[in-house]
Amino acid sequence: MNILFVADPLESFKIYKDTTFSMMREAQRRGHRVAACEQQDLLWQRGALVTAHVRDLTLTGDKTAWFSVDGTRAVALKDFDAIIMRKDPPFDSEYFYATHLLEQAEREGARVFNKPAALRNHPEKLAIMEFAQFIGPTLVTRDEADIKRFHAEHQDIILKPLDGMGGMGIFRVGPDGMNLGSITETLNRHGAQSLMVQKFLPEIVHGDKRVLVIGGKPVPFCLARIPQGSEVRGNLAAGGKGVAQALSARDLEIGNALGPVLAARGLLLVGLDVIGDCLTEVNVTSPTCFQEIFDQTGCDVAALFIDALEQALK
Repeated sequence: MNILFVADPLESFKIYKDTTFSMMREAQRRGHRVAACEQQDLLWQRGALVTAHVRDLTLTGDKTAWFSVDGTRAVALKDFDAIIMRKDPPFDSEYFYATHLLEQAEREGARVFNKPAALRNHPEKLAIMEFAQFIGPTLVTRDEADIKRFHAEHQDIILKPLDGMGGMGIFRVGPDGMNLGSITETLNRHGAQSLMVQKFLPEIVHGDKRVLVIGGKPVPFCLARIPQGSEVRGNLAAGGKGVAQALSARDLEIGNALGPVLAARGLLLVGLDVIGDCLTEVNVTSPTCFQEIFDQTGCDVAALFIDALEQALK
């Protein structure tokens, strides 16, 4: 099998924890050929197939010079057996345009995972609203008066931008309402931008759990990202500590309910974020935590992913 990974610059990978690297390593271990490109390497010329300037790779096993380039070439995307879209957020205009090029490549015969249309249709914070039975009190608005009413009802709340990543731009406002106005103005840009407001979940002290769903089925272990010190955010990028643990009954319930629905829409890999008993985010762009779970539990998530990819291509 010939696999193309559309990803961030390979030179930026921290391979001791990078999930895309673990996918590549497992694919190569099984004898599949691995190539890589970045979003900027995609092109579509009038009358021609969607193409990319790609690098054919061999993973060396070295910790620093971890890959060698066997050659570079321009190749039509349909000529790969699978294309894995692994560009990290943010989901900006360039990402949006890339999904359109990848969708055209699908029309030409390419197989893309996750499906480009599904990436566009599942904004990672907003997507939870479809599954109301699994989420806590949540409001999406740009209106300051609505936010004040929500705060008056729930007292302790979290505010965050819809396009944030890695815990960026998350604020907590307690019962005293301190700085609610200025935080709202900052996040909604004086009414020009929508944001998400949620009731604060005190279970965050036990971790913001990343539940991975592959091929519609939840992986048996999650990574609980536990806030450190006075920090309210569990995100690893914000200093959270990752602790792998078996899924709870509620985690399984959420994963088993959402998994088949999302898989049917073309989402081979999804990362569900769960705090306590509540779903808080549906990650579809570039879910991570494969290596952390493997290192702590021995559960080979990369192998489960390549199993699912091979099955999807049959």
